[in-house]
Formats: sequence, C-alpha cells, structure tokens
Amino acid sequence: MAIEVGKEVCEVNGESGEATARGERIIAVAGEALVDLVPADVPGHFVAMPGGSPTNVAVGLVRLGAPVRLLARIGAGAMGTRVRNHLRHNDISLDHTIQAQEPTSLAIVDLDENGVAQYDFRIDGTADWQWTDAELTDALDGDVVALHTGSLAMTQQPGADALLRLIERARPAATISYDPNMRPQLMIHEQARSRVETVLSLADVVKVSSEDLAWLYPGRPAQDVLADWACRGPALVVVTLGGDGALAATTENRISVHRPGLPIDVVDTVGAGDAFSTGLLAGLHRRDLLGADRRKALRAMAEADLVQLLDEAALIAALTCTRRGADPPTTAQVSDFVDRARRLA
Repeated sequence: MAIEVGKEVCEVNGESGEATARGERIIAVAGEALVDLVPADVPGHFVAMPGGSPTNVAVGLVRLGAPVRLLARIGAGAMGTRVRNHLRHNDISLDHTIQAQEPTSLAIVDLDENGVAQYDFRIDGTADWQWTDAELTDALDGDVVALHTGSLAMTQQPGADALLRLIERARPAATISYDPNMRPQLMIHEQARSRVETVLSLADVVKVSSEDLAWLYPGRPAQDVLADWACRGPALVVVTLGGDGALAATTENRISVHRPGLPIDVVDTVGAGDAFSTGLLAGLHRRDLLGADRRKALRAMAEADLVQLLDEAALIAALTCTRRGADPPTTAQVSDFVDRARRLA
C-alpha cells in the first residue's frame, strides 16, 4: 500500500498538555465534554467513552504534542467523573473547566454496516450548554494563539451566546478555528445556518463535512459552498468528504485543491471529523501559523504546504476510524504507521 505523506507529518517534540506547556503558545478548545455510548462487540451492549467534538479535538491535540487548554463544563455524577478521569489520563489540565452541578450529556451511537455513526442525544438541562460570561473571564489568559470551537456548544442556548462573545474577544489575538459539526435532530435549520454564517465571518480556519453542507444548503454542490465561504473571511476552508478525501480553498492565493482519502478498514467513524480538525490545528501549530500575528502568513500559505497539511489531517482521521470510538492517535502511533507504509511502498 503506497501512501504519500509529508516528511514532517506529526514530528512533534516536547511534552503535551497545558500543565507542561507554560510559556508555550496555547490552543484553547471550547465546548462540550459528554459521554458517547458506543456499540460494543457484544450485540445490544454499549461502552461508555468520554467525547464531545471539542473534547475530542483537545485530546487529539495533546496526543500530538500540542499545548492545549480545555474550556468545558463537566457534569456531575458518575459520568462526569468518567470524563474528568479521561481528561487527566490524557494530561489535560482541569484548571479552566467548570465542575458543574447539572448532569452529563449523553450521545447514544448507532453504527450502520459501514461503521458510519448516527447519534441520539440526551441533553436537556445538561451541563454543557449553561456557560456564562463570568465562567469564561480567564479563558484567554496567557499566550493563547488559537481558539477552536463549534458543534452543539455553539448552537445550544443559553451558553452558545457566551461562547460567541468569547470568540469575538479572542479574535484580536488568536486564530479562530471552527467546525459547525451539525446535529440536525437538535437544531432548527434557519437558526443553525444563521449561527454558522455569523461564526464564519469571525473564523480563520473552518472545517466542515459534506453532510453538514448538504443539510445547511440542500441541493447546492459542496464545491460552490466552499468557494462562497472562502470569500467570507476565513483564510482556509476545508470540506471533508468521508472516504473520498477533502476539498480545500484559501482566500488570498485563491488555491483550490482536492486530496484523496486513505484506504482503511473502518471500525467506526466516531470522532473522525474531530480528528481531522486536530490534524489541521496540530499542523498549523507546528508550522507557526497560529495567532493574530501570523494571520497574514496563514493567508499566504503555498499550495504545496496546504497539500501536505491536508494529507496529515486525513491520516489522523483515518487512523481514528480504525478503532472504536473517538480514540485519536498519538505522535508515536502516526509515525509507526508512516514507517510501515513506507516499507511496504
């Protein structure tokens, strides 16, 4: 199996997590920290795995050696304890998380014959959506060079508006990364599209799936939406196409590229999109392209660099699909895969 990857793919030095990254340029990640109930090998049984799109991104970044600050409201009870233990196990500091009194959100996962995930949520009155401005007062303290958010946390009130104000406050100093990660069963179409387009005008890096675009803009080709979004402010817009790879466009250099997917044996697709966002952010961090002071350089990214960045992100997502649940790879696991692929090429 021949896989072309960049020489720099996930060659990261240094320790991970904010606790060991003081003085480094931190990526803040804001949003839900919930529990996924993922089908087990025994039919009718489930495995409780901490997740939530932003939390998955934070865990993935730490595993790739990036300094991370997680902004999350973590629920009470046994499920909340499970989430906290998961974060500690992955060397993520709880210093900027809220120990909430509300219950933990649940996502019940159903898989089709191809391992593609569908979700059924239990989120009424749960912890993730209750953000206040006061809880986010110190969210950007220190050298925060990027803020990543999206998914349910950006649409579920009352906390969504507090997170929107956090984005507005972060933008003068930080790169804004956004993944809409639509959940139609929990969203009103027009309200969700309005919120997406509002955040789009503030974002520098946007990753969106073709399924999200099909729901947001029925009947409109993904390539057309990609071109439209690239003209609305972001430096980089990426549309993931599942097994068909990804499309990407930049604004300043007017680059538009398509990269193929990787042939893999899929266990499930839980967390695949989050892993792609992880790969993008880790790659931009490694290339010193995060932070408001690097916005011009990000916009001027060359096509060869963009191709390499997309291939790195696709590899991170593909490896996540080879195991159950949102379980993104470490730097060592990525390097081992690349080494094996090169030996077999």
